[in-house]
Amino acid sequence: MANVARAGVVALLLPLVVALPSLLGSAKLGPAVEIADMLALATLWNLLSGYAGIVSIGQQAYVGLGGYVLFALVILAGFPPLLAVPVAGLVSLVVALPVALLLFRLRGPQLAIGSWVVAEVFRLIAAQIGALGGGSGQSLPVAAVRGIAPDRATRQLLIYALAVLLALAATALAWAVLRSRQGLGLTAVRDNETAAASLGVDVRRLKLAVYLAVAGVTGAVGGVIFLQNLRISPDAGFSVIEFTADVIFIVVIGGIGTLEGPAAGTAVFFLFRFLFADYGAFYLIALGAIAIAVMLAAPMGLCGLLAARGIVLLPTSRRAPNIS
Repeated sequence: MANVARAGVVALLLPLVVALPSLLGSAKLGPAVEIADMLALATLWNLLSGYAGIVSIGQQAYVGLGGYVLFALVILAGFPPLLAVPVAGLVSLVVALPVALLLFRLRGPQLAIGSWVVAEVFRLIAAQIGALGGGSGQSLPVAAVRGIAPDRATRQLLIYALAVLLALAATALAWAVLRSRQGLGLTAVRDNETAAASLGVDVRRLKLAVYLAVAGVTGAVGGVIFLQNLRISPDAGFSVIEFTADVIFIVVIGGIGTLEGPAAGTAVFFLFRFLFADYGAFYLIALGAIAIAVMLAAPMGLCGLLAARGIVLLPTSRRAPNIS
């Protein structure tokens, strides 16, 4: 029955994703791109914090880095904008290596605060790059925008496809990691790092691999975000509210440590934003109240609550065959 349910969900969602440009019109795909971007970021943060136990509040560092790398490649090197997206991800992965070696000297709350400090350092560095607008930011030149596609509708369609591919890639990465032998070690590390190490799990290497993979895909998502916006600035690129606080809200509401959680949390987040965004500060208060209520009633989130009742759409555990 579980397999039938999963097949049914896929059968419903895939045609919707493909048909969405026709339903909305290619020129009105902006919100759909944003949803895909946030789903990807939430899935990646969930893999990093919900499974690897690396609680980071500085993932905006790689969103902004990916955006700035894309702008630098396009403006300063004449790179094709769409091809600059994977390069932004690769550069983010490379930069994440020395950052990880530094951060992994810290533990718990110290690591979380350290990740935010790294993001702030990145923001201050970006503000000093005069060729990319310094503190006031930079817009993509008209020629570069036309290099994506000759008209706005086609450009939106291409960016939408890229955002959806990255959201699928983030989900596939999380699923593949958690279904592998390394995923078993990762779960053990999250539950009890000392015990996992005593059983032969290479904790440091495993955490490093996850951190680098998440940073790389996050950088690519950052490239897509600012390719969609057509403008970047230090405050926008390294926004802790938009790219970390909102992402944490999504994962907590949906269910931290579940593959379905980010998707459920993203749906709830954008539904409430659509319904209550016009209420200003009350909208943020409502989001906070919802988060507190969910954490009190269901500490593992909405999908965690369903999982406790045996309803899991994307299982990551394996069961031994029933031989009788």
